[in-house]
Amino acid sequence: MSADTDSVPDVLGLDHTTVTGWGRTAPTAARLIRPQTYEEAVAAVRDCGARGGIPRGLGRAYGDAAQNAGGSVLDMTGLDRVHAIDADGGTVLCDAGVSLHRLMEVLLPLGWFVPVTPGTRYVTVGGAIGADIHGKNHHVSGSFSRHVLAFELLTADGEIRTVIPGTPLFDATAGGMGLTGVILTATIRLQPVETSLMSVDTERATDLDDLMARLAATDHRYRYSVAWIDLLARGAATGRAVLTRGDHAPLDALPARLRRNPLSFRTSRFPSAPSVLPEGLLTRTTVGLFNELWYRKAPRARSGQLQRLSAFFHPLDGVPHWNRVYGRGGFVQYQFVVGCGQEDALRRIVRHISERRCPSFLAVLKRFGESDPGWLSFPVPGWTLALDIPAGLPGLGAFLDELDEEVATAGGRVYLAKDARLRPELLAAMYPRLDEFRTLRAELDPHGVFTSDLSRRLGL
Repeated sequence: MSADTDSVPDVLGLDHTTVTGWGRTAPTAARLIRPQTYEEAVAAVRDCGARGGIPRGLGRAYGDAAQNAGGSVLDMTGLDRVHAIDADGGTVLCDAGVSLHRLMEVLLPLGWFVPVTPGTRYVTVGGAIGADIHGKNHHVSGSFSRHVLAFELLTADGEIRTVIPGTPLFDATAGGMGLTGVILTATIRLQPVETSLMSVDTERATDLDDLMARLAATDHRYRYSVAWIDLLARGAATGRAVLTRGDHAPLDALPARLRRNPLSFRTSRFPSAPSVLPEGLLTRTTVGLFNELWYRKAPRARSGQLQRLSAFFHPLDGVPHWNRVYGRGGFVQYQFVVGCGQEDALRRIVRHISERRCPSFLAVLKRFGESDPGWLSFPVPGWTLALDIPAGLPGLGAFLDELDEEVATAGGRVYLAKDARLRPELLAAMYPRLDEFRTLRAELDPHGVFTSDLSRRLGL
């Protein structure tokens, strides 16, 4: 979890710079500190100043979770060592600043994969725990914290504590958005794999009901499942989608030429998006054309296609700074979940978005499995929809406020790691264990050493 910055110092030091989330919507200025050792991290926490500090990683939190206007931001990417790998037992001990990309490079040749990955591999381990990230396999594997065996946490008093699952501090930190302390190291349980390829099935769904029926009936057959959904389609086609599901390909599924090096980690990379793009590039017309082409080019049904890990999990990582395509105004990523039995609420929300003609070409629907222990962890059993919307869309704030009300009324919630605009009065309804989090945080950090734009906005 973190933010884009205009500049990052190479050594421990002070640098007042503008910090934004990946959505680039609400920049604020902060003192940037980049510790290179645990001792420097302790010193940084003790020297955060009156406005406190917040840890950050590689810049993929969409909103203001890792911003701290007028205070300090602790860039933890300088702590990036892999300390120990148990290649027999399938665990890794690493610094919190290590990226999932780096773990894949190191672990795949040994036959292991990260247990959970979101839509980008450029997330740090500390950010993965702080946001309790989820992926295409939540219905099977849960969120990231479920696979964390222990972590070391630097708390507001300058002490380093070993935290294990089943304790209040673990449950407050997993999904706690960096507000309980700075994660320094973590021990993670891994997923065994035979190859670095995926076996993928793809099919079209004609509308939202068809999509939900396919997911509910067959998701148990797949470890990974996700649907791209056309939110500009209306009428009988409302919610039409392309459903993509798969699992790690076994060795015997590979052709002979690929079996010689089955665990190689290969990625694709395209030119970076330009730093300046014309405003209004993503309109209803251009996105509508993209959505039509994307849906039509998808196979009606195809099974067993071999894909690289990067193509299946992280297609946008191949375009550095893809967030620039939304122009200077940036974009809002809105993600919510509603529980099982609230399918009518999901239908209403999708219909509202379709009628509003929100130009979103990155819209995905997934099913969540059992809830995870984090008090502010996002997933609950049910349906989650995420969409990107240009921030300059007229009336967007009021429209999303209406959606928030629908979500809260249905007993759902929005994802704090992607939020930059939720009204604080809805938070308690969405996160029933909020008071427990606030109580523990007040006891652990009575002087508010750890704080962020998100925490001030929502009263966390």
